[in-house]
Amino acid sequence: MITIEREGGVATIAMNRPDKRNALNPELVSDLKRAFEELGADNAVRVIVLRGYGPAFCAGADLAYLQQITQNSAQENLADSTRLMQMMQGIVECPKPVIAMVHGPAIAGGCGLATVCDLVIAGRTNAVFGYSEVKIGFIPAIVMVYLLRKVGDTQARRLVLTAQNLSADEAASIGLATMVVDDDRLEHETMELARLIARNSASAMALSKEMLTALQGMSLQAGLRYAAAMNAFTRQTDDCKAGIARFLSPSP
Repeated sequence: MITIEREGGVATIAMNRPDKRNALNPELVSDLKRAFEELGADNAVRVIVLRGYGPAFCAGADLAYLQQITQNSAQENLADSTRLMQMMQGIVECPKPVIAMVHGPAIAGGCGLATVCDLVIAGRTNAVFGYSEVKIGFIPAIVMVYLLRKVGDTQARRLVLTAQNLSADEAASIGLATMVVDDDRLEHETMELARLIARNSASAMALSKEMLTALQGMSLQAGLRYAAAMNAFTRQTDDCKAGIARFLSPSP
């Protein structure tokens, strides 16, 4: 249900259910979780691009899957939602920067996928973002944890309670999207950004991602103590030592 392509230090994960608008089901969730684990552990990969084939980035939950969860036991639904949470947290904890390339609708769980990525590049005309869950009596419970941290309480309430869709420009204005580009330039601009990121230190990016996540739950003083410790630790990494040596002794 996914394909993986590599170009230099850039790996692209493509959701490949175009006939279902890349809707999430247990198999796709499992495939995504496994892909991020494998690529996150691959030293040859510096950055990961997440995209979808077909007209949509990801249209949320598969209709057959929605039917199934209404028939599951409480234990089955808890196990299933835990797997979804683990997949999304796997993207957050992936040591490689993750870029969502959103070319079409990213709705409900699809919007959640974009939300947990480090960067979101959206096509100006065709990309659409929205949390539609409350329309059918459901809630975006897992993603709400990440959404609050990304856009803040005011905008999270707007998105979750109104279930309104946002254009790419609107999503960028509240911090849900990082960058908006013309649709015919989306793939080019995304891959150019990925190649730029791939030139950075892998260890420094992994440590920066770890800090960006950890600092959100810390007090000022705890954050500063943690930052001082991480600053000292990073000085001892091979990448930092080599980078400083290159900076102090540039090639002629």
